[in-house]
Amino acid sequence: MQQLSRILFVLTISSMFSGSANGFVDTTWPAFLGAGASGVQAEKLPTSWDPIKNTKWIATLPNHGQSSPVVWNNRVFVTSVEGPKKETYHVVCLDVNSGKELWHTQVKNTQPVENSLYVSRSAPTPVVDAQFVITQFESGDCVCWDHDGKLIWQRDLAADFGPFKATFGLGASPCQTSNSVFVLLEHDGPGFLAALDKRVGAIQWKAERSARQSWSSPAIITIDGKPQVVVSSLGSVDGYDPDTGKIQWSLSDVGGNTGVTPIDCGNGCFLIGASAGRQGENAEAAKTSNAMIQVVREGDKYVASRKWIAKEASPSWASPIVHNGVAYWMNRSGVVSAFDASNGEPIYTKRAAQSCWATPLAVGNKIYWFGKEGACTVIESGKEYKVLAENQAWTKESLADDPLPVKVESTPERQSGAAMFSGPTLYGYAVAGDRLLIRNGKQIFCIGPE
Repeated sequence: MQQLSRILFVLTISSMFSGSANGFVDTTWPAFLGAGASGVQAEKLPTSWDPIKNTKWIATLPNHGQSSPVVWNNRVFVTSVEGPKKETYHVVCLDVNSGKELWHTQVKNTQPVENSLYVSRSAPTPVVDAQFVITQFESGDCVCWDHDGKLIWQRDLAADFGPFKATFGLGASPCQTSNSVFVLLEHDGPGFLAALDKRVGAIQWKAERSARQSWSSPAIITIDGKPQVVVSSLGSVDGYDPDTGKIQWSLSDVGGNTGVTPIDCGNGCFLIGASAGRQGENAEAAKTSNAMIQVVREGDKYVASRKWIAKEASPSWASPIVHNGVAYWMNRSGVVSAFDASNGEPIYTKRAAQSCWATPLAVGNKIYWFGKEGACTVIESGKEYKVLAENQAWTKESLADDPLPVKVESTPERQSGAAMFSGPTLYGYAVAGDRLLIRNGKQIFCIGPE
């Protein structure tokens, strides 16, 4: 009998969870990438499904959003944004069994900007615990609710620390400990990592960071038996004390690490990912920045180094993961590269049905690759590439109308690339017991066993 492994999306089945047959008692998926998840029923989670027969419910959301849903027991929380200047943010609570809306509230955007395919649209994923739902938006608006939708506190971080200027918006999702929520706001001007008191929203500490365009999220990584807030963001990987904000160590000889989140592998090790920029910038640095990082304590200090490098790996959106001794990367063409997690030796390179924006789900003996256009490839974990199923998250008939935010993008570059971003995109997911909650811009699809 195995217990749930670590506090990420890499999960194994446990028979220690009791409850009803539908699997929704003591189920949590409380943050981006499932950090802190419990109650996942790996053996009952569907491997192969029919998008009609296995769809338990479909929830249509107000306007559009790129955040992933989060779950606490029988409730799902999700965000979206609306308006030509992104004037209104939405927070919606759904019943996990039926998809019925339990409550819906709105937040006024204090820093309105043009709503565009190329600017993040309600990108940060909320965090939830037994008491609070904390929603952070790219405007710097950070709002806390109870599970019934009652407002607890609200902060305008742009008013606190100055306006944010980011060509493509802000995308980092917060992470959390029992007492604090950590927000990373990086943009064209000096940015910061800050800790907020969950109960009242007070700033506990703020760590200044240099100006950089980056969309990666911070993560809680256990190092030498203690949690640290780890940030992998253009040009450096840094570890912070969650209680004080004091930097514990820094790895500065990296580059191209702008979009993926550090993934805990245990024993002070974690994965980072990097890729060349839109114009090929950081290409050389990125070649040595897809790696297993190890942080150890030596005397009174921490030392970070590369344990191994994933040669030729180059993720664009999905973070690399480790499961059952194998590390996996996917590039923008949908090519999966597998490496031996102990030494970084290449194992195989194969192409999935579609490229993924969402980080893959590793559970039991399976890896779920959630394709950008809704094709979900399920493979068997291990050193052989074995496809178990090819699935569709939705049908053409089940898609809700999701109009573009603007009729014509503002620059030739944006106009030429609009087709890449204009179709329905699978942004993220959550797991609720034996069900998958798959989110595109406008909808959540609940996929479960027949």
